[in-house]
Amino acid sequence: MPADRLHLVRHGEVHNPRRVLYGRLPGFGLSVDGRRMARQAAEHVKGLDRPVSALVVSPLQRTRESAEPFVEMFGAEPFIDDRVIEPTNVFEGRRMKQALANPLNWRHLSRPAVPSWGEPYERIVARMTAAMTDAWDRVPSGDVVVVSHQLPIWVTHLALSQQPTRHDPRKRRCALSSVTSFERRDGADGSARWVEVAYAEPASTAGAVDVGAV
Repeated sequence: MPADRLHLVRHGEVHNPRRVLYGRLPGFGLSVDGRRMARQAAEHVKGLDRPVSALVVSPLQRTRESAEPFVEMFGAEPFIDDRVIEPTNVFEGRRMKQALANPLNWRHLSRPAVPSWGEPYERIVARMTAAMTDAWDRVPSGDVVVVSHQLPIWVTHLALSQQPTRHDPRKRRCALSSVTSFERRDGADGSARWVEVAYAEPASTAGAVDVGAV
């Protein structure tokens, strides 16, 4: 038997006083509030009273730090998987409003369905679902926690819900330290498919700074 349920957990608030799009840039760890949010996410999963058999984590600092409460509460050894990392984008290190004020940057917005400013959504979904399936099959039972980022979690939700991946980045349902849960079930044709079974926002995020990626 493989896993029972898989939870995509977003990292907590990042210390980002300049409010830049940090993307994959190094040196962006959690704020004090972000560490609290990460713990609230772990407490939420623990409160489900479901055993956690595996912990998969993006290699970036903010996700590694967000995984620490899960290590503490469940004793799971984190498995670093590059496939659940934040996508690349051309605006890294800049403030979005300033970047868009420069007409030379407008070319990066020419094809939002791709998107033209970063890694294609299709590629993000492919690597995320591959990592999810591998993690699911790697354990004999129990739940899997994957600590990742807003955009990979959101476009994976859209794709698995059979919705277009093109979207307005300002309208994502993927709050800081949110938990999006899936199960793998047999479809009508006998093939296995991912089914979203729950979404939760267990962390208090009032006043949080959340401008890290597009």
